[in-house]
Amino acid sequence: MKTKLCVAIVGLGLLIAAAPVAAHHAFAAEFDVNKPVKVNGTVTKLDFVNPHAWLHVDVKEADGSVVKWRFELGAPNALLRLGWKVDTVKPGTPVEIEGFRAKAGGPTANGRSIKLADGRELFSGGSTPSVR
Repeated sequence: MKTKLCVAIVGLGLLIAAAPVAAHHAFAAEFDVNKPVKVNGTVTKLDFVNPHAWLHVDVKEADGSVVKWRFELGAPNALLRLGWKVDTVKPGTPVEIEGFRAKAGGPTANGRSIKLADGRELFSGGSTPSVR
């Protein structure tokens, strides 16, 4: 009886541990390499969260309206290895960001690179294919 209970608990633990892995996706599952995007805007927030960090950017359109873009970046650990810190791009920072649009449409994309006003270029650490 104790052996069956122990096996059941271990099995349940493995299923729970595997759930986050199953939720992860490949670039092609959500983003379209044939739809490149480049926007200029102002950073509103950087979410340093797993499994991917997100950069939120307000982009002012020609008619004066503001579109709130979200760019998926790499995992926080990948960004740290590339020299990023939680405060690398603070709210209010003007940026030019290149990436690839989400297949679902809307103002969501996978970020490839971020150019700062001083000319520095930051790479996203993500799964974006190397296409230019």
